[in-house]
Amino acid sequence: MRTVDRQWFDASMAVTWGLAHRVEAWPDHLPHYRHVRRLAGATGGDGVVEMAAWRPFGGPLDWPTWWRSQMWVDHDSHEVRYRHVAGITAGMDVWWTLRAEGPSRTEVTIVHEWTGPRWPLIGGIATRAVIGPVFVHGIASRTLAGLAAAAGRS
Repeated sequence: MRTVDRQWFDASMAVTWGLAHRVEAWPDHLPHYRHVRRLAGATGGDGVVEMAAWRPFGGPLDWPTWWRSQMWVDHDSHEVRYRHVAGITAGMDVWWTLRAEGPSRTEVTIVHEWTGPRWPLIGGIATRAVIGPVFVHGIASRTLAGLAAAAGRS
């Protein structure tokens, strides 16, 4: 499974980068995030983080999700990489890449890659039909939209 989500932020690289790699502040900007806890490492840098979000489906139906990731932050190239180490998506690799387009516009791309859970017979189908397009894309697209709105207010 590979999903790609991309959004333009009407904000400078400095503002956008500050929001993207300081994940502990995401719940302040993103109502679908229940919490982000740093379990190891310094704020805004490499370490281990636990994230929990809601996957809203409209109306009263929200599905709780959580995952724990090893996180690597490259301040020079404006990239953040994650390797999910716990939760249903253990083994998933995630890359955030930021690219400045002039002084006040930044492109943010999130790529998720994963072979899926080790469920006999249905693992691949569940990954491609539900987990990737419904959960991963559903949460990533909301994360980008929420952070873009927060960047625009900065």
